[in-house]
Amino acid sequence: MELDEIKKLIDLIKETDVTELSIERDGSKIKIKREKYLAAAEMVTSVPHHAASAEEKAPDDLMLAKITSPIVGIFHRAPSPESPPFVEVGSTVRKGQVLCIVEAMKLMNEIESDTHGIVSKILVENGHPVEYGEPLFLIEPST
Repeated sequence: MELDEIKKLIDLIKETDVTELSIERDGSKIKIKREKYLAAAEMVTSVPHHAASAEEKAPDDLMLAKITSPIVGIFHRAPSPESPPFVEVGSTVRKGQVLCIVEAMKLMNEIESDTHGIVSKILVENGHPVEYGEPLFLIEPST
């Protein structure tokens, strides 16, 4: 495979959600892998723990942004053991603000908020392993 062909493939993969491409041609193999380290945010509805009438459910049904881990690694709430955590429950955050670090293979990947709001819940204990797509934070978006 020629260098120009490889460059074209890399440019094509940049424009898609594809994260890995493997090609085998004429005894040559090429594997292009792209990893994203931005946290994914999803909107979720909190569910009350008790059965309630429609009137009682309305105040409890807050739309929360769910920040998930984009990689497998170890969850760290602070930049170092001596430092204070990036955020606490009740902290006001802005889009792009660092919420935590997920350590993967000795690389420290900063996980940022995808929304402005208030940290409603921290779902992982400091120093615990996390999986790809595992929820880390619930954030009540500000309007």
